[in-house]
Amino acid sequence: MKAKMNYLQFVFLVMIAAGSIFRCGIISKPALKIKKEAVKEIKIIPKPVRVVHKKGNFIIDDKTRILFEGGENTESVGEYFGEIIKKASGMNLLVTESSGTVQDSNFILLSSNLSKGKLGEEGYELKSTSKSVTVKANHAKGLFYAVQTIRQMLPPEIERSANENSDIVWTIPAAVIKDFPRFPFRGMHLDVCRHFFPVSFIKKYIDYLAMHKINTFHWHLTEDQGWRIEIKKYPKLTEVGSIRKETIIGKTEEYDGIEYGGYYTQEEIKEIVEYAGKRFITIIPEIEMPGHSVAALTAYPEYSCTGGPFEVRTKWGVSKDIYCAGNDETFKFVEDILTEVIELFPSKYIHIGGDEAPKDRWKECPKCQQRIKDEGLEDEHELQSYFIKRIEKFLNSKGRKLIGWDEILEGGLSPDATVMSWRGIEGGIDAATQGHDVIMVPYSHLYFDGYQADSEIEPLAIGYWAPIEKVYEFEPIPEVLTKKQKKHILGAEATLWTEYIATEEYAEYMLMPRISALSEIVWSPKQTRDWDDFAIRLQQQYERYMKMEANFRIPTPLVDNVVNLDKTDTLEIKSQIDIGEIRFTIDGSNPTPESPLYTKSLVFNKNTTLKSRSFIPSGRMSSIITTYVLIKDLAPEGKR
Repeated sequence: MKAKMNYLQFVFLVMIAAGSIFRCGIISKPALKIKKEAVKEIKIIPKPVRVVHKKGNFIIDDKTRILFEGGENTESVGEYFGEIIKKASGMNLLVTESSGTVQDSNFILLSSNLSKGKLGEEGYELKSTSKSVTVKANHAKGLFYAVQTIRQMLPPEIERSANENSDIVWTIPAAVIKDFPRFPFRGMHLDVCRHFFPVSFIKKYIDYLAMHKINTFHWHLTEDQGWRIEIKKYPKLTEVGSIRKETIIGKTEEYDGIEYGGYYTQEEIKEIVEYAGKRFITIIPEIEMPGHSVAALTAYPEYSCTGGPFEVRTKWGVSKDIYCAGNDETFKFVEDILTEVIELFPSKYIHIGGDEAPKDRWKECPKCQQRIKDEGLEDEHELQSYFIKRIEKFLNSKGRKLIGWDEILEGGLSPDATVMSWRGIEGGIDAATQGHDVIMVPYSHLYFDGYQADSEIEPLAIGYWAPIEKVYEFEPIPEVLTKKQKKHILGAEATLWTEYIATEEYAEYMLMPRISALSEIVWSPKQTRDWDDFAIRLQQQYERYMKMEANFRIPTPLVDNVVNLDKTDTLEIKSQIDIGEIRFTIDGSNPTPESPLYTKSLVFNKNTTLKSRSFIPSGRMSSIITTYVLIKDLAPEGKR
């Protein structure tokens, strides 16, 4: 017994010294308390501006009609809604234009003829009764977001495939809803350069965004580790630049020895842009410059400072080799590329990166030094500003606007450029103070490639720590800004960089449920945001994720890492969701579907290593939580 006590004491002290138990938020953060009185009949994410619950339900059956009236794209929204119903229920509802006369009953009306109030293009008014559902908006966009709301008012089975046999009653609770977004820019990013994803997954990803009322897909298409977009004038960008000879394994210095590549043809990109457009999602392409350009320089080394040779990078990080800013042919090269990009993407923004561009090569390059002299620039930072401004002038000539990471502020920036602040909120504050529009993307809260819990229990990630609670607490508008400056904060975006995300399943795991928290940050009124209320609504969101068979992260049981008990005490293991079950072990083994089922508080009469994890009906399970249960009378001296 003495040996066991010393071991536990050692483990306990090491954990405290390392700080990991506090970092992961399991000890320091109290278990989630669900306020029963906050439960509402309608559980919508993101939370609407105003919901008034009424008595009764509207029931969709095979005689229900989807009526539309108004301007462009209204019919397509009706057809989109009809496809959702058909996929889940098998019912092929009639989608037809409204006659304009008063209907009797059993219809869902989508009207974009609303012309009052402050709803904007994306807002809507929804009224559901036992006889009908009426949606009014100024634009088809508003109708589309109303459909996402109706989707969440329906049973979670609306996300399933219709081949399941059941007696689901497709009810929409009676209510009056008024809703519009807080921010015009609501973004989600995906890096396809470190790891490539097929067209089918890009479409699925876009559907996930639409479901959460995200209106911007930031598509990171070029990097040191791979060039992923076909440029017809420069075919070697994909013939050479899209392929790396191997990939680094995890956070080691070992490589897998497997050639890796992939890119999107221009026809595939057109297909994806059209797909996103039908969901009112704008795609912002990112073409990195002047840094993160090794893949391009491998194909065309003449646009570097040294002339190469180079190879597509096989490891992550930052390269000193960047585009030569002293060579006019470099600008012709990137402008030719951007010309083809502009033809493919109708977005008003073109993202040029601008981040992590070391100045080492520029300091040693005669052409770059001559450029600094000729242009009267002070240093290499002003040379970067010259580079960015020259590209911005070109984009403006094509009717587009430049957007880049906050490093584009270095050396000065023209007022028309928009800044994505990723290194914190300070860059955003600086940009807004200077009069630039800003998208907040701080890695501290909105980098979804970071861990969702302690790194000891989660799959390998980049190293940041951004659990869903931390995502939800982020406020995009800094209080230090003046009222005028705050108007420059257009919204926020979360990123999904893929150094350690090699599969579609893992991408979904890192995206969900954090995208639910993001959606509420950028859509719902600040004053209505409340974690306990959100957690209640999130329970039903998990059910929707289950029905659509998404590989979302399953929350771990809510129990501390170290628990001190009297012999008469009991230990309760709580769950954040009530759609699964908790199983546990006390013999040091990992819980399996055959392990004891947690049904009531546990009693311990000796120091014990408890392991617990959550299981959902599909058989998937959460990460394991290890709890050291220390009985006070048996605890080491000083820990009683």
